[in-house]
Amino acid sequence: MTQAEDTAQLVHTVLGEDAVAGVYRHGSAVLGGTRPRSDVDVLAVTRRRTTPDERRALVDGLLRISGPSDRPGPVRPVELTVVVQDDVRPWRYPPRCEFQYGEWLRPEYERGVVPAPSPSPDLAPLITMVLLGNTPLAGPPPHHTLAPVPPHDLRRAMVTGIPELLADLEEDTRNVVLTLARIWHTLATGTFTTKDAAVDWALPRLPPRHRPVPARARAVYLDQHPDHWTDLHPRLRPYATHLTRTITRLTGIDAPGGSGSGGR
Repeated sequence: MTQAEDTAQLVHTVLGEDAVAGVYRHGSAVLGGTRPRSDVDVLAVTRRRTTPDERRALVDGLLRISGPSDRPGPVRPVELTVVVQDDVRPWRYPPRCEFQYGEWLRPEYERGVVPAPSPSPDLAPLITMVLLGNTPLAGPPPHHTLAPVPPHDLRRAMVTGIPELLADLEEDTRNVVLTLARIWHTLATGTFTTKDAAVDWALPRLPPRHRPVPARARAVYLDQHPDHWTDLHPRLRPYATHLTRTITRLTGIDAPGGSGSGGR
C-alpha cells in the first residue's frame, strides 16, 4: 500500500469503521503531481470526536508511517488532519481541527505530546483543496461530507495564518517561503497550484531584490539545491515582509500582529 493508503487504514483501525465518514488526498498530489519534497497530505472526516487515547494511537502510528522532512526519499513526510463532520458541515468560521500530525512537530510527539482539538483557520484552504481535488481514499466524494468555504472566509483564513507562518521562517525556511508565494498566488488568481508553480508565477511579479529567496526555495523543493540559507539569510525577513504587505493590500485584510511583524 502507499503511505496515503496506510494513513487511511490507520484512521479506520484507530477510530473504527463506523466513525469515519471519508478520507481524502489533498496538496501536491491533487494539484499537479508530487515533487521530490512533497508531503503526503491527507484529510479524514469523522462522525464523532476523538479521545486522547485515540489521538495518541494516531500519533504512534504516524511516527512509523511518516518519513523525515529533512531529506527526500521513497518514505515521505505525512501530514494528517482530522475534522469532525459536524464542526465543518454546515461551514462555520473559524473551523475546529480535531487532530493534526505533521513532521515539524515530531520532536514534540516523541516527547509524548498529544495534539488537542483547537480552532484552525488553516482548514479553510485545506478543505477547499480537498473539494477541488476530489480524490477519496475511502468513503464518498468530498462534497458529500464537506461544505464549501465562502470566498471571504478563505481569504480571511489565509491572511490570519501569516503571523504564525512567519514565526517559523528561520526554522522551516523552505516551506514558509513557498507557502507565502502560494498564498499570494491563490489570493490573486482565485486558483490553487503546486508550490513550485506558485513561485514561477510570483518571480516576475517580485522586485528583483526579493527573487533569490523564492528561487532558492523552489530549487530546494525540487531537489535541485541543498537546503542551505546562510547566504540568503539577510534577505528572508525583507521577502516575507514584502509579501505580507502585498497580500494585505490585495485583500484589504490586515494580518494579526501587523504587516510582516512575525511572531505567533
